[in-house]
Amino acid sequence: MFKQFLLVLALFVAPLAMADKGPFVGEISTTRLLADYAKFNKEFTVFTPSNDELAKIQQLDGKDIVVLFGTWCHDSEREVPRLLKLISQSEVALKSLTLVGVGYDKRDPQGIAQQYNLKYTPTMIVLDDGKEIARMIEKPKVSLASDLSQFN
Repeated sequence: MFKQFLLVLALFVAPLAMADKGPFVGEISTTRLLADYAKFNKEFTVFTPSNDELAKIQQLDGKDIVVLFGTWCHDSEREVPRLLKLISQSEVALKSLTLVGVGYDKRDPQGIAQQYNLKYTPTMIVLDDGKEIARMIEKPKVSLASDLSQFN
């Protein structure tokens, strides 16, 4: 009887142990994102911004950036680490940087994605005194630094 119990227990526990933990949902720090998600870390490591890109990202000095992304999204895996590298290497003094992971339904518990009308990931929003002045959706039209520094 005990062996049967162990067999049944193993059948129920094994799938739970092997289950994908799913996407990260909610606010996350740069440090944790790069430590916990290998694809993000790899892109951060291999991306080398140009001097022109670093100069353009300096135009974001004093601005807020909100990044809505999916840990499950290939565009996010490429673009979010590149933004983080641009910020890091340029040493731009942002007012704030908010990274928000969303689920497959493009929602988060705090409602930040809904507040910014998220449709596609990643979406990067530049704010100046609470007013949206630039938005990059999915992938840059020119370059990440150019798109985010071209203010409305």
